[in-house]
Amino acid sequence: MSCCANSRTPQQRPHEKPAAAGSPINASSPAPGNDAEAPPRARFEAARSFIGTDRPLIAADGEGPARPVRLDAFEMETETVTNDRFAAFVAATGYVTEAERFGWSPVFIGLLPDGAGYYANEGETPWWVRVEGASWKTPEGPASDLAGRGDHPVVQVSWNDASAFAAWSGGRLPTEAEWEHAARAGLGDVRYPWGDDEPDDTTIFCNIWQGVFPHRNTLADGYLGTSPVRAFQPNRAGLYGMAGNVWEWTQDAYRVRSLSKAAKARNRHAALGQEKVMKGGSFLCHVSYCHRYRIAARSALTIDSSTSNAGFRLVYDVAASAD
Repeated sequence: MSCCANSRTPQQRPHEKPAAAGSPINASSPAPGNDAEAPPRARFEAARSFIGTDRPLIAADGEGPARPVRLDAFEMETETVTNDRFAAFVAATGYVTEAERFGWSPVFIGLLPDGAGYYANEGETPWWVRVEGASWKTPEGPASDLAGRGDHPVVQVSWNDASAFAAWSGGRLPTEAEWEHAARAGLGDVRYPWGDDEPDDTTIFCNIWQGVFPHRNTLADGYLGTSPVRAFQPNRAGLYGMAGNVWEWTQDAYRVRSLSKAAKARNRHAALGQEKVMKGGSFLCHVSYCHRYRIAARSALTIDSSTSNAGFRLVYDVAASAD
């Protein structure tokens, strides 16, 4: 089971189309352009790398085995895109997100006030509820706002929304292989961006759930929902939040590399819904329920879906040397 909300179904979608939309690394200055608040980037040189792991824990997700890949040089932003940056994008372009156009989005029930009337999800994840008016600027519905959360990751943004922001900023979403390569930062087939040490309810490395999911969160890490993007230590490459806090969209279509009947059925479903790979886990992940804050772990949503625990970060292509 995943700690992501269910994807939107065709019956839930509007008829109109969406609005247009390595080694230790040296941080570079943000490129000039529309996105004046862009953070520093970590540079990764062209390299032979790998994707996946030879120690998969959720085999049905297609975590393993490890497969070799060749990567061109790229730069990755050290932080996920924040509410303040996304607000600047909206102010400059007038962009309207898909959650705003749908008129609702899924919200984790633990973030909502007690006693409010919401449409509960009747599937296997009843802690996700449909909230009218939930969007990037009102993440838990009309009674919420972004006060005090300017440096938190933007949430309630779909893959289409993230891609529109990336085009405006001059970047793009990372591939799954780039994301994993950057998260490992030269450490090899480790489980987490910091190595193999397991986080638990008292050993805190990142913003995940502590306690008994979904009924009790001890808040040992200090957060019920999202945290500031720099709240925890970065990895060796200087990248913050590569585990927990929010799931991060990638540009890759979701696919499980297996010939099993279950994998073939999963791939047909993913292709039908245009699902994209998400990486990194979120503040809702716990070892007992959704142990997907590991580097090789993966989840997926349809390109028009948004949730209160999904965001994104950008990468940039690096021009080839003239040598």
